[in-house]
Amino acid sequence: MRSGRFLFPISLTLAVLLAGVAREAHAVPSFARQTNLACNACHYTFPELNAFGREFKLDGYTLTGRKTIDAKDHERSTLALLPIAPVSVMLQASHTSIATKQPGTQNDNVALPQQLSLFLAGSITPRIGTFIQVTYDDDSGTVGMDNTDIRFADTAKLGGRQVHYGVTLNNNPTVQDLWNSTPAWGFPYASSAVAPTPAAAALVDGGLAQEVAGLGGYGLFADHLYAELTLYRSASQGGPDPPDGTAEDTIKGVAPYWRLAYQWQWPEQYLELGTYGLDTRLYPMGVTGPTDDYSDYGFDLQYERQLGDDAVVVHGTWIDETQDLNATFAGAGSANPSNGLRTFRIDGTYHLQSTYGFTLGYFSTTGDGDGVLYSPAPVTGSRTGSPDSDGIIAQVQALPWMNTKLGLQYVYYGKVNGSKNDYDGFGRDASDDNTLYAFLWFNF
Repeated sequence: MRSGRFLFPISLTLAVLLAGVAREAHAVPSFARQTNLACNACHYTFPELNAFGREFKLDGYTLTGRKTIDAKDHERSTLALLPIAPVSVMLQASHTSIATKQPGTQNDNVALPQQLSLFLAGSITPRIGTFIQVTYDDDSGTVGMDNTDIRFADTAKLGGRQVHYGVTLNNNPTVQDLWNSTPAWGFPYASSAVAPTPAAAALVDGGLAQEVAGLGGYGLFADHLYAELTLYRSASQGGPDPPDGTAEDTIKGVAPYWRLAYQWQWPEQYLELGTYGLDTRLYPMGVTGPTDDYSDYGFDLQYERQLGDDAVVVHGTWIDETQDLNATFAGAGSANPSNGLRTFRIDGTYHLQSTYGFTLGYFSTTGDGDGVLYSPAPVTGSRTGSPDSDGIIAQVQALPWMNTKLGLQYVYYGKVNGSKNDYDGFGRDASDDNTLYAFLWFNF
């Protein structure tokens, strides 16, 4: 019976994957229109950046291959406006089938759209560019701000070496990152919005996404060493403004985010090794009293190998989070005054030209047991009070055009919320959460 539930999305997606695909882009989003370059100039497949794509982002999304509308005032340029609006649209549609449906629900969920996004993305001036995403989400039925990164960028010489430097204004720690090894742009790039997921995640792993505003500076020195420091403040969407006694998860002061990375480039290979971190003090409720303090330290790597027209790309990340739960513990919301959480993810993709991709990934979360913070509850809870979870993600994808992606993804859980069997205390096994997810993804 379980395999029968998977038959329709498997048949539909495999039929498309085996049908053969075209190699030229028939429609491209705003960055491609601006540069007059096809999507694979910047991506292995979207949204995964290659070396040129990383440099385009580093330089503030400002490279253009089109004649601009110019104006000058006493020999000073006062306008360099693109003749086209920097607008793109993204549409995701999906089908989700879970091995065992959640109690009281219907399985085989169809989402059309799963997400519908409008992007204002491109050059505003020769030194300022934007990536602004506004999204309709079918789960909430609302439209709201999504990932945003506004940049000023320039170059200079330091000790005879070139320096790329700039300023970023963004709303999600790691969304400004150049690599696909950190949380905001990490694999899987698309996933089900309705399938059960493990309860625990580090704060830097999406916990502040679209709820903060960060202003920071960055630089790439001699094409090798990247450094960044960004300071975040709460900028809640839909909450009290300014934050008051009803506000949730408000940052006290500022939350510093830092990033260091070193990259090497060889004729057919590329390697990046880096570290990043976020230090945050949060009021769980209101804007006074004790705070919960989170210190996140991460390490990442990205390896790329060209194989003729094909490529192999590997990403990995490790996050260690220390939680001092002063406010939550005082309010009896946790059994321990402090906890630790550790996250490990690694994935590898074989890109067959720009048309097919095959990805295998592993994920693991481990941490201190806390019977109050991780308590029994149907589907989402933990019988043992442990956050430990792990599993494997396998995905196959095809791009009939460079701006159109079809994918079939399978998520296998070895352990969820501390256990393989009866993990929630209500009879649900980790394997019950195994998920088949088929998706269609347009950018135009």
